Amino acid sequence: MKFSGKLIEGTLLRRYKRFLADVELSCGEIVTVHTANTGSMTGCSEPGSRVWLSRSDNPKRKYPLSWELVEVKPGVLVGINTLLSNKLVEEAITNELITSLSGYSSIRREVRYGKEKSRIDLLLESTSVSDCYVEVKNVTLVEGETALFPDAVTERGTKHLRELAEMVRQGQRAVIFYCIQRSDVMNFRPANEIDPLYAETLSEAIKSGVEALAYCAEVTSYEVKLVREVPVMID
Repeated sequence: MKFSGKLIEGTLLRRYKRFLADVELSCGEIVTVHTANTGSMTGCSEPGSRVWLSRSDNPKRKYPLSWELVEVKPGVLVGINTLLSNKLVEEAITNELITSLSGYSSIRREVRYGKEKSRIDLLLESTSVSDCYVEVKNVTLVEGETALFPDAVTERGTKHLRELAEMVRQGQRAVIFYCIQRSDVMNFRPANEIDPLYAETLSEAIKSGVEALAYCAEVTSYEVKLVREVPVMID
């Protein structure tokens, strides 16, 4: 997915109130920007980091600039905008990068489903095989060469796993998809030290038939795209 315009580079001063950050631009101006990430962003929100921002043309927005990327170490950019994850996965499916999710005739977004009144990120439909329910999670946390999720306790994420397991019991296909917006990883595992209930629920969901996929992305200041599958490690 290419960014619609040239990103603006700056230096992160601080992140606060979950959705806001202060950034110093190269010209010296200090701006407040929107941060589309509800997680802790551990390792991705250090003051002094190089960051890249996009600008919205929507005149109704209070903060026209949005934080998109951060350089976590020399040459390694991370996409922190969780709103991009669904688009990245849908683009990869459409381009047949994800072979295990190919062969479906249509993709619908944000479809209501489940006993707990959820919305599935992507519903893949076909007349010849069972529908496939794909729940997408954005991943930025890394330990060594291992990507981890979640980076904060997520009751909502645990609920989604229960919903996926229920769809399998009803005869449908269900996938939890970890979209890793960085390239410096070799595998993925649940962050059981952060949210043990999520890790336990993921293990149970996989045993019940839910499929777990993890792909990492190539991230540059002009484009983010999924490029490589990595193994999902479950204890």
